[in-house]
Amino acid sequence: MENIKVRIKIYGKEYVIAGEKTREHIVKVAEYVDSKMRSIEKSLNTSNILDVAILSAVNITSDYFSSADSTTDLKKTNEQLEKDISHYVEMWEDAKRSFLQYKEDAQAVTRKKDTLKNALAEKEQELIDMKVLVEEAGAKAKKEAEVEIEIMQEKLKETENNFFDLQMENVQLKDELERVKKMMG
Repeated sequence: MENIKVRIKIYGKEYVIAGEKTREHIVKVAEYVDSKMRSIEKSLNTSNILDVAILSAVNITSDYFSSADSTTDLKKTNEQLEKDISHYVEMWEDAKRSFLQYKEDAQAVTRKKDTLKNALAEKEQELIDMKVLVEEAGAKAKKEAEVEIEIMQEKLKETENNFFDLQMENVQLKDELERVKKMMG
């Protein structure tokens, strides 16, 4: 950057200041020094330029050190904020990873739930089908048992009839045997 020369006026005296800063910056600095000197002059109620210049230099230096201390404090605060930001960004990344893991786990659980739900539906359908088969088998067994009972009842009737016939025959044979015994005897 090239040196810039600026004509300024401080405390009523003209100066030419050369520097690498912009014209606006140099004028602003000169106006600040001039205002400090005029302020000191009013508060001391003196026009001794040496006293005004020294006290202005002390005030400006005090302002400088206050600004430097503030800058140092701001730098420390900025460093802490950057550490905090880094920490919070890391926490955010951890939270995102945890959320993504939770989301994956939730999707896996949902898929498993759907699979189990489908398996349950299949088992429920199998149970319904089994109940129908059991009911059909029960009805068939009942019909078969009723048919078997009817057959058995018929056989029982036949056996009773045969037994009755045998008894009757037995009675007749006894009667005939009694008659034969009486005749022979």
